[in-house]
Amino acid sequence: MNEPLTSADEQFLERAIEISRRALEDEGKTPFGAIVVIDGQVIAEGTSSVVELRDPTAHAEVMALRNAGAALGRHLFEDGVMYASSEPCPMCLVACYWARLPRLVFGATSHDVATSGFEDLQLYRELTRSTPERSLREEPARDALRQRAADVLRGWADQLAEPVAPKL
Repeated sequence: MNEPLTSADEQFLERAIEISRRALEDEGKTPFGAIVVIDGQVIAEGTSSVVELRDPTAHAEVMALRNAGAALGRHLFEDGVMYASSEPCPMCLVACYWARLPRLVFGATSHDVATSGFEDLQLYRELTRSTPERSLREEPARDALRQRAADVLRGWADQLAEPVAPKL
C-alpha cells in the first residue's frame, strides 16, 4: 500500500502542477509539468514542448530528465524523485526507469488524462497486446542484417571494462 504524501511531496507536486497550469497560457503547449528533485532540491523542471520543438518525445518528464542531466552532468538519478502533474505516459514512465529514478509522484491519473482527450491509457493497453495485434507494424530484420546489427552491440559490450550481464 502506498504511503501518504509528505508535506514536502505535496509542495513539489504543486510546483509540477503549477508548471502544467502555466502551459495553458502558452499557445501550442499541452498542460503537463514535471520536476526532478534530489536531496530536497529542485534540480530541473520540464514542460511539454512537443508542439514547440516539433518533437514527439519532448514530454514534460523527458524534458525534466534532459534538463537534470544537463545540470548535473550525468544521466542516472538513483538519488532523485520525479514529480509530475499527471501519471506519465508509457514513454515517460520507461524514461524514469532508464534514469533509474527510485520514486515517482504524480497528480492526475491516466484515466483523468484520457478523459481530457490524451491517448496515454490507449497506449498502455496497446503495449499489453502481442506484437502481431498492435497497430504499429513491427518488422525485425533477419539473417545477415540482424547479425550485423548484433555484432555492433557485441563489439560495444566487448570494449567495456566489466563484463556485461545479460538482462534476459
